[in-house]
Amino acid sequence: MTALDDPDLVLRFWKPYGCLTAFTDRDGRQTLADHIDVPRVYPAGRLDRDSEGLLLLPRNKALRGDVTNAAIGHSRTYLVQVEGSPSGDALHHLATGLDLKDGRTRPATAEFLTTEPALPRRPVPIRVRKSVPDCWIRLTLTEGKNRQVRRMTASVGHPTLRLVRIAIGPITLEGLEPGQWDAITAEERRELREGLRGLRRAANQSGSGQRPPGRRSRS
Repeated sequence: MTALDDPDLVLRFWKPYGCLTAFTDRDGRQTLADHIDVPRVYPAGRLDRDSEGLLLLPRNKALRGDVTNAAIGHSRTYLVQVEGSPSGDALHHLATGLDLKDGRTRPATAEFLTTEPALPRRPVPIRVRKSVPDCWIRLTLTEGKNRQVRRMTASVGHPTLRLVRIAIGPITLEGLEPGQWDAITAEERRELREGLRGLRRAANQSGSGQRPPGRRSRS
């Protein structure tokens, strides 16, 4: 069990729908402070208010920087409910790269799910058109452009209806429910750090390890 006063503490949190990725909000909306009462932890990256799923909150600033540095290419995996049923060509385009306004996306993994994932119900119903089917896909990205998943699925003609991040590198949502958090173990921290260190080394060798100015991971 990890002590909450550990300087290397890393929390994992299932951000629920409607929660801001911040501890304060002038407008009184739901924030991380409504769920997490642990000092000196800060979110590494963001999820939009209408997105759900895994957030990591490291106490260590350097680790937080590595998790948010999309340039080093660590993976983020999402379950995405989309409008319609993507064709093989659409999945191919998601996987091989799309031209968005802020540049071409990196190669990704895109997989059609034959069964609906076992996720908790969202408190606000999904807006669906009765005349249009929907389905789920699994996307694994190695970058974090602003609202990237939503823009990618829209680009291939299948708007996102629900978005749940289920993994960041080796850390997953397993064992959590929306609004719950826990501290990852020392072994999980080592695995996360070693993976990020290897990716950073590879990125530096290829010349792509510099963080683009002003860019933060967000979906």
